[in-house]
Amino acid sequence: MNELHGAGVALVTPFNSDESVDFEALGQLIDLQINEGMDYLVSLGTTGEVATLTKEERKRIWDFTVKRVDGRLPLVAGIGGNNTAEIVEQIKNFDPAGFCAILSVSPYYNKPTQEGIYQHYKAIAQVSPLPIILYNVPGRTGSNMTAQTTLRLANEFTNIVAIKEASGNFAQFSEILRDKPADFMLISGDDPVTLPMMALGAVGIISVVGNAFPKKVATLAKLCAQGKYREARKIHSDLLEITDLCFIEGNPAGVKFILKELGIGTDSLRLPLVPVSEKTRAAIKEELKKLS
Repeated sequence: MNELHGAGVALVTPFNSDESVDFEALGQLIDLQINEGMDYLVSLGTTGEVATLTKEERKRIWDFTVKRVDGRLPLVAGIGGNNTAEIVEQIKNFDPAGFCAILSVSPYYNKPTQEGIYQHYKAIAQVSPLPIILYNVPGRTGSNMTAQTTLRLANEFTNIVAIKEASGNFAQFSEILRDKPADFMLISGDDPVTLPMMALGAVGIISVVGNAFPKKVATLAKLCAQGKYREARKIHSDLLEITDLCFIEGNPAGVKFILKELGIGTDSLRLPLVPVSEKTRAAIKEELKKLS
């Protein structure tokens, strides 16, 4: 699974002003990622507003993305949720053609025990036609998947190949890296900590900011992989402020506004998400001047 090394991006789902999916803008976004050096793409992760998409829309987006990518980059599908039986059925009915892996978020809202999280992923692993990337993001799910649970899954299921970690817990990252199977991968799920996570041994990042700055994010990951941390620190520092602005009023509101400013789509979102405030828009515009 070396194709999951380096920089991946969790693609936004562009919407028209009437909130229909803007496939023209999605095509522009995909081409931008490919042309500016991104290593792989994630279709319909959290940043893709998958929670507000219908089953039919998800299928259309996946079909469009596979066709537009046309084998130029590895492609990961986001399929996750808090109803295990429903996710198992989604995966059973999923057409894996054109995809290399499935990214599946730890169950949210239910707040399961560690045994519940383990059993959830066990059920997924037993039916998945593709390798699985675990996704731990306690800030969204309301529960943390511990290092012990991650390692249990990594050791027991050969098709569970990586974890996207967004807990911010470096002790947890270190324990995973120390005790994991040799080929199991730790991936940063949080843009600001990509450099220190890769210094510890993570293989890369699944980025939000990369939607708007694919070349910078891809270069940062490449430099870290080469051990060139001095050069990587410059990009890391340059992106800190714009990254904060991307998340200050929720994801993907900030990065959608940046993309609009760059000429890709609108900043439309589906409720309960709303566009960023005028104050944040002004701050983003000022920061974009510095980065241009």
